[in-house]
Amino acid sequence: MNNNYPIQKSEEEWRKLLSNEEYRVLREQGTEYPNTGEYNSHYENGTYFCKGCNQPLYKSASKFDSGCGWPSYDQSIEGSIEYRKDSSLGMVRVEIVCSNCGGHQGHVFDDGPTISGKRYCVNSASITFDPEKEV
Repeated sequence: MNNNYPIQKSEEEWRKLLSNEEYRVLREQGTEYPNTGEYNSHYENGTYFCKGCNQPLYKSASKFDSGCGWPSYDQSIEGSIEYRKDSSLGMVRVEIVCSNCGGHQGHVFDDGPTISGKRYCVNSASITFDPEKEV
């Protein structure tokens, strides 16, 4: 695991910055319940940013309705995501984390419907959205 992220904070600093749910998802690799996240059915034009450090992660043009209950994207902004093997829950998955602060975003799967074949399954608690900032 890479602990040498450009953004470094103590756990106390993260707890002050984030809500309890945001901390659980971003710092403890938690998952929100399906169909409960703010951005699951959100389709405005703009950019989605890491809730922990405000790094741009996903463009609205890459968002699609996967029906899985979480915001889904077919690609991330180049260089914004780090990929980790996740063997928890008795299965092997690919965890996605912010490359700037290490904040847990969710997982990426190879079952997306677009040409990329990817489905970045992201927790709403780990992102923010800005309609004014398209990158």
